[in-house]
Formats: sequence, structure tokens, C-alpha cells
Amino acid sequence: MNPKISDFGIARSVAGNDMGAKTRNVVGTHGYMSPEYAIDGIFSVKSDVFSFGVLVLEIVSGKRNRGFVHQDHNLNLLGHAWKLYKEDRSLELADEHLADSCNICQVLRSIQVGLLCVQKHPDDRPSMFSVVQMLTNESPLPKAKEPGFFTERNLFDEAKTGSQTSSSKNEFTITLLDPR
Repeated sequence: MNPKISDFGIARSVAGNDMGAKTRNVVGTHGYMSPEYAIDGIFSVKSDVFSFGVLVLEIVSGKRNRGFVHQDHNLNLLGHAWKLYKEDRSLELADEHLADSCNICQVLRSIQVGLLCVQKHPDDRPSMFSVVQMLTNESPLPKAKEPGFFTERNLFDEAKTGSQTSSSKNEFTITLLDPR
């Protein structure tokens, strides 16, 4: 696994040496927004760290945070990853196709780094510089704390009331242009 770090967009809005800001217009994809941004409109560089952590967990698991379903519980992907981590069963989160092609230690490290990035409180999340360091060396990682947006859904109630809605389908369109 070769980590690649990218800009997820929110931190770009923070000018100069400001560590954060507040907005009235919350934009973003549900499931990737940090709790402080989605609820209070407060964003910082740690908001992008949260989004990156969600992506790491999605990549390692091969599953999306939004719409994640597990037969044993109604937790979302973050809640499921946290549950397995607390039970010392993090490897069960990994996509079965990774087992043959990846270093298991790197997979476990990526899961723990992903959980560190999605901590409930922004001050508990690492900087992206620290994330790169954690992914590229073998030094011990700090223990993860409970993630933000660790939710449990009641699928029976959602089906009964018809209240399940989606604001993003996470789909894409490919357009092929043919010259005349």
C-alpha cells in the first residue's frame, strides 16, 4: 500500500495562519464531513483530516461509509471499525482481497491511522504531516478514541416509516464524445 495524500477542499477556505473558521453554508458529502463542521459549521484543517480518515477506512474495508450494512448490528462503517478495534479484531475490517496482496501489518496500521483521523474531537486528530509520518514509519501509534458520527441506525423503523433518504448517490457519469 502506497499512501497518497490529497486536498479534500475545506481547509483551502482557511486563510493565512487561521486555524479554523465558521460558515453558515455547510456543503459537503454526508459521511465525510467532520462532526463540528456538519453540526456547527466550524471547519479547520482537522476537518479535512476527518474526511481523509473516512476514505482510509473505506479503502481498507472496500465498503462505503454511507449505506454500510452489517448482519450483526446497525452501525455505520466508522462504528463498525471502532467496534472491531475495541475488540482487538481490526483485521476483520479489511477487504478479503487485501489478504493475499498486502502486508497485514500495514493494513492494521492503516486502520488505526484511519480511526485516529476520525476522532470525535478535532484536537485529538493528528495533523496531515503526522498522518504521513504514521503511515510511512514503524513507530508505535497512539491509541484511538471513539470516532465522531459513530451512529447506529434502526433499519426496521426506517423501512416502516419510509424515512430513509439519500442526498448523495456517490455515482459518476462517463460521457464519450464522438467527432462528426
